[in-house]
Amino acid sequence: MIPQALKVLEALDLPISFKYVDAGYEVFKKTGKNVPKDTLETIKKCRVCLCGPMTTPLTLKRYKSAAVTIRKMLNLYANIRPAKSYPNISLKDLDIVIVRENTEGLYSGIEWKGDDAAFTLRVISKKASDRIARYAFNLAMKRKKKVTVVTKSNIMRETCGLFRETSFKVAEEFPEVTTEEVLIDAMSMKLIKEPEKFDVVLCPNLFGDILSDEAAGIVGSLGLLPSANIGEKYALFQPVHGSAPDIVGKGIANPVATILSAKMMLDHFGEKKAKKIEEAIDSVFNNGMFTKDLGGKLSTEEFTKNVIKNL
Repeated sequence: MIPQALKVLEALDLPISFKYVDAGYEVFKKTGKNVPKDTLETIKKCRVCLCGPMTTPLTLKRYKSAAVTIRKMLNLYANIRPAKSYPNISLKDLDIVIVRENTEGLYSGIEWKGDDAAFTLRVISKKASDRIARYAFNLAMKRKKKVTVVTKSNIMRETCGLFRETSFKVAEEFPEVTTEEVLIDAMSMKLIKEPEKFDVVLCPNLFGDILSDEAAGIVGSLGLLPSANIGEKYALFQPVHGSAPDIVGKGIANPVATILSAKMMLDHFGEKKAKKIEEAIDSVFNNGMFTKDLGGKLSTEEFTKNVIKNL
C-alpha cells in the first residue's frame, strides 16, 4: 500500500523526501522489538509518519500491536477517521468524521487473569477526555457545527459518565456547536438508518474503533477509510484497515485508504495540493473504475495509475 501512496505524492511534485523505517511483526521476529528504538527516533525527527497496515497475530500473547505502541509512545491522543460516500459505490449518503480517543479506554492494555476469570481495566481520565473533546469541537467549528458524543453512560456510569461530563463541559465553550449524546447501541443503528444526521462523532477508544468499521460498511469497503493519529508534537497517518497476509503479492488490494491517509498528511502540513488527491479518486470512481473489493477489475497498481492520470 505504501508504495502506491508514494507514487501519488511524487506525482504532485512536492518538496518532500522519504525516510524508510521498520516496525511490526516481521521486525519483531528478527529483533524481538515491535518498534525499534531507531524507528521511533526517526519518526520524532521527521515529526510525521505514513504507516502501512501491520499484522498483530492473535495467538502470540507477548506481541503487542506496533501501531498502538507508536501511538502511546508519541502520545498520539486523537485518532481521526473521516468516512465519506463515493459515487457509484456507497449504500447511503455519508460524510462524517469519527474523533476517537486514542490512548486509554478499554485499549489501556491493563489485563490480568485469575483461575476462572479474566479482567480488563477500562481507564477514562478527565485530561484525556478534555483534550479529545476540544479536538472534536474545534473540528466541528470548521464543518457543520455539530458534535455527537457516543457513550454507554446509562450503564458505565463512572467511566462513560466522566467522558460525557467532560465533553459537555467543553461544549459550553462552543455555544455555536449543537451537541447531543447518543448511546453506543442506538448509535450503531442510527448510523445505518440516518447517516446524514451526523457530522463529528466523538467517542471513547473502543466505540470509535467499532463505529469506523461500520461507517466503512456504509461507504462500501474498509479499503476506503484513511486515518490520522495526532498528538501535540507528532502525527502518524495510516489506513483504518488491518493487514491481509492472505492476498500478499496478488495485486488486488485497494490502495485508496492509504492514498487518502497521505492526503490527510498533506492537510496536516497545510499543503493546498492535498485536495487534488481526493478529486482524482472521485474522478476514477465517476468513470466506473474500481478495484476487486468494490466489484471492479483494476489491480492495485492500475488503480493508482488512474489516480495519477486524474491529478
